[in-house]
Amino acid sequence: MRARNGSGRASGWQTFIKFAYAGLGVKRWILLWSAGVGIIAIGLAFVSKNVFDLFLPNFLPWYLEGVLLGGVGVAAVAASVFGLYRSVGHVVLATSGIDSLADTLYTRRYRSRGPRIVTIGGGTGMSVLLRGLKEHTDNISAIVTVGDDGGSSGRLRENFGVLPPGDFRNCLIALSDDETLVRDLFQYRFDRGEGLEGHSFGNLFIAAMTDITGNFEAALEEFSRVLAVHGRVLPATNESLQLSAKLFDGTVVDGESNIGTNGGVIRELMIRPPDASAVPGAIQAILDAEIIVIGPGSLYTSILPNLLVKGLAEAVLNTEARKLYVCNVATEHGETIGYTVADHLSALQQHTSSAIVDYVIANSGIAELGPPFKGRLVEQDGSDVEHARIVTADLIDREFPVRHDAAKLADSILAVYHRGVPEAETKTRAGA
Repeated sequence: MRARNGSGRASGWQTFIKFAYAGLGVKRWILLWSAGVGIIAIGLAFVSKNVFDLFLPNFLPWYLEGVLLGGVGVAAVAASVFGLYRSVGHVVLATSGIDSLADTLYTRRYRSRGPRIVTIGGGTGMSVLLRGLKEHTDNISAIVTVGDDGGSSGRLRENFGVLPPGDFRNCLIALSDDETLVRDLFQYRFDRGEGLEGHSFGNLFIAAMTDITGNFEAALEEFSRVLAVHGRVLPATNESLQLSAKLFDGTVVDGESNIGTNGGVIRELMIRPPDASAVPGAIQAILDAEIIVIGPGSLYTSILPNLLVKGLAEAVLNTEARKLYVCNVATEHGETIGYTVADHLSALQQHTSSAIVDYVIANSGIAELGPPFKGRLVEQDGSDVEHARIVTADLIDREFPVRHDAAKLADSILAVYHRGVPEAETKTRAGA
């Protein structure tokens, strides 16, 4: 038994408060259970005291009326137990101890009431972002690029005609509960076997489910169900995009996997078909959002392909949500070598609109990456940034400094949403 000391009492009160708050999410099932018990009691009373005829005379023999009402009560209790199990049964089974259960229920309830967030991008940057945001809300819609044509995704795209599943797999896993074995299964990559080598199990699962259901979005929903994903992952378009980059010297580089290997400087990104339409669910998610987060990720191959899809950038411009662009921590070979924060935003605006975002979140962490990392940290050079505020914070992942720290990034985004940005923490530019 827990010692009744000061810390124990505080912990007990915290547990009680968490249960009370979390219990709000299951109150309908508790009320239904209570109602069922009450009805059973009334039914037994009617059977024993023969009072039902006072209300419905000559309806049925008194004992059948009691049995009937009792049966209704039993059905209500059964429905309440089933509803409670669907709401929290998996949580109870996965936790041990009353404090752990209270923490889990409290967290679930807290996240269910979190802000509606839409993220736009792809690649590793998107996965990092989602891992941080899922600690604050379950109401996440991740819109993911479909231009990938390399590796396992490219092979499945070519051989089976499915949208490239790799980025979707990573995003779904990032949004899933921390079930290590299942997560590792879907991330498992075959290192041998004719036709299997290089493929991940998750990619094959999505490809197979797409073939079974005949619908890529339905395949993602099944994947989400298996991994207990909190949130949604949507393709920007259901059409298979081909990317092309026009360089400043006039050269055109075709294919997502080739853009990052060129030695030139990108002037413009193009998609084929140029009139590819956005998925209706993605448009609706943007219009319903409270926060839109663009990036982080490869500017030309993960972010811009989404915004060039017909209707998607327009939806971002028309939403009432706060719109943020997360600038990469480091420059990227073949895409953004030499780019500053202002250069990243300028490329984003040139391909969409000068008013595409309200805020730019940029890193102010360590000064040098050091070996063995390629690229350099993205710098702020003092250039004017129109129609946006720059918000700076230490966002570096100390173990892998070319990437953001998931928790730091999520905290910065939620701070902008909840409190706005104090003037001392921003650099306001003309047109903001």
